Amino acid sequence: MTINVYTEPTPNPATMKFMVNKLLINGSEDFPSRESAEHSPFARELFKFNFVSGVFFASNFVTVTKTGDADWEDLEPILKEFVKGAVESELKIKEASPEEAPEFQGTETEIKIQQILHDYVRPAVEQDGGAINYKSFEEGVVTVELRGSCSGCPSSTITLKSGIQNLLQRMVPEVKDVVSEAL
Repeated sequence: MTINVYTEPTPNPATMKFMVNKLLINGSEDFPSRESAEHSPFARELFKFNFVSGVFFASNFVTVTKTGDADWEDLEPILKEFVKGAVESELKIKEASPEEAPEFQGTETEIKIQQILHDYVRPAVEQDGGAINYKSFEEGVVTVELRGSCSGCPSSTITLKSGIQNLLQRMVPEVKDVVSEAL
């Protein structure tokens, strides 16, 4: 199979989404620093580029966060070629076993919230090169973690409040607020 790589900008100007025509991972993996990539051969290799400051994988894409002084026009062809080669050579994203399907836990309300985040919100957030993880539900407040291109993105607060919060409040009346846990 010939591997094709194409790029998509994300709402975060410091990140670029590199899409491939092959499933890379079930779930997602976030490597916000060089140190965090210790058990990921693919991420470790990306961090060898001095302009890479973060790496995030989900389904069929890798989102790369660059340092402030680098220009995507110069970096994009280099990274596209690297991603193509890494996928063709089956460089592993993580050394551990692959993730299984999500298993939701908690009260009936918590399980419903997790299911909505998984089925409705996750695919939309992944379109922008990011990921969302459920953390908790206490006293009407849902706490989530935004990763990948969503982490530090200027429009993530708007997405969180006008998109995710409105959806959850419509589908789960117990939800009063949605907040993002700082990374």
